Amino acid sequence: MMHSPITRMPPSVRLVAPILLPALIPAVARRWRSARDKGLSAQARLYRLLAIRHWEMMVPTFDSLLNLFEGALRRPFAAGTGPSLTRDEAMLVALMDGSREVGSCVDCAQGPASALESAVRSTRVMMKIVMSAPVGAQR
Repeated sequence: MMHSPITRMPPSVRLVAPILLPALIPAVARRWRSARDKGLSAQARLYRLLAIRHWEMMVPTFDSLLNLFEGALRRPFAAGTGPSLTRDEAMLVALMDGSREVGSCVDCAQGPASALESAVRSTRVMMKIVMSAPVGAQR
């Protein structure tokens, strides 16, 4: 059975923690990129970052999202080091907060675009589930 793509997400899922996204997404992406560049386990590095808040369930979700984002870009993800976001980081935040759609900012074939759009939506759902629980409730 074929599934049709979801064209609109309900606002409660689409806009997950809008205040948190501009800080969290670049921190995760930079940690992921740094680990990949050094040949280290990206998931282990993400775990150290996210487990502090009991968000370790997000590790494989973010790893998959970033792998698919980089695949859609067809080049390494450009991560910054200072307070300003790179173009790629800003694009990822916009995708996650729902202000941009994959087709409007990533020029790629339909397959990678669909996979990335699914990953964005899945990440939003997981963030809603994991990050809206009281701190420590996941344990």
